[in-house]
Amino acid sequence: MTLVNSPMPTPGKRRPRRGSARALAGLSLGYFMVLLDMTVLSVAEPDLASSLRTSMAGLQWATTGYTVAFAALLLSAGAAADRFGAERLFRAGIAVFTLASLLSAFAPGLPALVLLRVILGAAAAACVPASMAMIAQLYPEPAARARAVSAWAAISGAAVAAGPLAGGALVGAAGWRSIFLVNVPIGLAVLTLTLGRAAACPRSERRIDWLAQAAAAAVLALFTDALIAAGAQDWAHAAWSSVGLGVSFAAFYGLERRSKAPVVNRALMRSGRVRAGLLAAAAVNFALAGSLFVLPLLLQREWHLSPLQTGLAFLPLTVPFAANPPFTGKIVARVGPRRPILAGLVLLAVGGAVMAGAVFAGGGYPWLAVGLLMSGLGVSSALPALVAALVSVAPAGTAGAVGGLLNAVRQVGATLGVAVMGAAVAAGTGWALLVSSAVCAIAWFVFALTRR
Repeated sequence: MTLVNSPMPTPGKRRPRRGSARALAGLSLGYFMVLLDMTVLSVAEPDLASSLRTSMAGLQWATTGYTVAFAALLLSAGAAADRFGAERLFRAGIAVFTLASLLSAFAPGLPALVLLRVILGAAAAACVPASMAMIAQLYPEPAARARAVSAWAAISGAAVAAGPLAGGALVGAAGWRSIFLVNVPIGLAVLTLTLGRAAACPRSERRIDWLAQAAAAAVLALFTDALIAAGAQDWAHAAWSSVGLGVSFAAFYGLERRSKAPVVNRALMRSGRVRAGLLAAAAVNFALAGSLFVLPLLLQREWHLSPLQTGLAFLPLTVPFAANPPFTGKIVARVGPRRPILAGLVLLAVGGAVMAGAVFAGGGYPWLAVGLLMSGLGVSSALPALVAALVSVAPAGTAGAVGGLLNAVRQVGATLGVAVMGAAVAAGTGWALLVSSAVCAIAWFVFALTRR
């Protein structure tokens, strides 16, 4: 769930606005579409690679183009929603997302598809924080707002669970292009449901440092490009990307130091517990996105499963996303977030090792399913608890900023998971899965030792 600053209700506006239920349905459906696009592509990878005759590096960019733009722009998306009006930004984001999805279905080659995936990620970043600000306007009374946020956030579990299965069915029936066409009617429905004045939000004069934001996007893109090039053993490309990365990072650092509206909230990064929580969140998404990238290649190319069978094979991983969060919420309320976070990281580390063992030993799907289930339980235990933990230790007045930073860091983790684990596939899928296990183990160690 994404957190942004929510305006306090005025005394005269305690009831939900007229049309709020319809608008909430549209906001939830928009969130579903954004999250679905992050997982639905996974089972289409072999068909996409065959159709566009692309390499592993090309597949990695088709996936990470989305998460790079999403991660980089989430840092300033909340400020943009305040400045331009949340409902304007949300509807513009949905319109662009819908159009880019339609164009993606007809992409003539990999460069066009990667460019469109970047546009999709930018549109997604515009939608997510804006939708939370709109909910705050629709439901000014705190209890009603909490119920609305819960309904909105619950959609995420359904989207993650449905992604590989829906993708498998669509690819099996009509090829990889069909996974983008499905967004078109959803996007039109979202635009229809959010019509009207119900979710109108005020505008502010909040500043945005566009140069620093552009530098942040360049840092993430060039870092990803260097990793992908190194994984493909294209050392000249990797060297040039590394030089560009150094220049971009220096520019970003200099701009941030002088900025009156920095991209990253400095007060947050002074807290050791915030830094440890962000590392844990990145590790969780590293393991999740990396596994969703490398496992379809194993299941379809080496185990010869169909796209639909691949989607079904992912159910032990994805079903816990929809079923487990309510139990995690009760545990967090009873014992606090620390134990669920540590337990989730342990499950992810062991789950990755079990899946690697299944690949190395040729143990077949049953053992792989055990590892998938452990990983699914780990993700669905750690992420809700991380939201609670980071918000609870955030300095006063920074809850919205920590929410935006958390979600940005998660997408950075997802980007690195695809880049690093995709590169490790050259040594074997089992080794790639061991990388994810090691990353989660390191995050557990850091988080366990951080007390303040």
